[in-house]
Amino acid sequence: MRRLIWLVILCAVLWGAWWFFAATTVQMGILKWFEHQRSLGWQAEVARVDKSGFPLNLNLRLAEPALADPRSGVAFSTRVLDVNAPAWWPGYASILFPQDEMILASPLERKTITATQARADLRLHPGFALELEELALTSEGWLVSSPEGSLMGAQGLSLKMTQSETSKGTYAFTLTAPGFRLGDVARRNLRIPDDWPIFFDNLQIDMTVLFDRPFDRSTVETARPQPRHIDLNLAEITWGGLLLRGAADLAVASGGILSGDVTLQARNWREMIALAETTGVLPPSIRAQAENILAALAQGSGNPDTLDVTLSLRDGSVFLGFFPLGSAPRLVLR
Repeated sequence: MRRLIWLVILCAVLWGAWWFFAATTVQMGILKWFEHQRSLGWQAEVARVDKSGFPLNLNLRLAEPALADPRSGVAFSTRVLDVNAPAWWPGYASILFPQDEMILASPLERKTITATQARADLRLHPGFALELEELALTSEGWLVSSPEGSLMGAQGLSLKMTQSETSKGTYAFTLTAPGFRLGDVARRNLRIPDDWPIFFDNLQIDMTVLFDRPFDRSTVETARPQPRHIDLNLAEITWGGLLLRGAADLAVASGGILSGDVTLQARNWREMIALAETTGVLPPSIRAQAENILAALAQGSGNPDTLDVTLSLRDGSVFLGFFPLGSAPRLVLR
């Protein structure tokens, strides 16, 4: 019995030492990261980093964190951020965002973000490289506003990036935003008609991307992994009677040059034309020409109300059949 008691005491002492070591290491790691960003010319400030959660959790509270990128001028600040992780592996961490305002500023505009139960869950593979296994950003209701009013919001958000079990450089991406809506400022600037529905019926993305290497600690320290193949299973927006759906199978060569096919489907495309003209996206002078071209394409698909086309990307250009439409975008992660 005495040996058992001493064994329990020894285990408790060792666990306490481990918790203190792990909590202090993570705490110092956060402070050194802010210091490193300052050495790169960033504004990177945090008032203090407090640790708690003994014995099972590592809880760190960052008071008044503020980050600003001198190159882009983009800055983020908030009152507090909580970082929680199990004591046995800090690589499974969660960042809990406050329910009061978070500030996102740029040289052009200052935005405030408010969200309910917003969190980012980070799952890292044990090892020196700290490969990313999963990153998930979830929230209940959220809203982005400017000094003039609301810009956009939704009743929820789920954004996930999950590493493949068979290919370390392959990640699956999913995005859903139930109850998505454009805010008052966005609707006013885009001249959306007052009788147009407030909420989107559906907004989702499902795709798989092969990168040239996995996301790991070098992603932050050196360079970003670059996409090499994109399999867009589904991108869909449903708003009122409008449906816009897309899929793609694209290869990405050096320099971000895209090649492959993009399939687009648009239901009630005439309403899209009318809305584009109302919002000023489509000049009235070319509406008739655009409508005639799209009507011919829709007739070829068998349903005059649904546009179903395939765009080909090759040699740096976008083609509809044999007809060139313009230059294709390049995809490079900076």
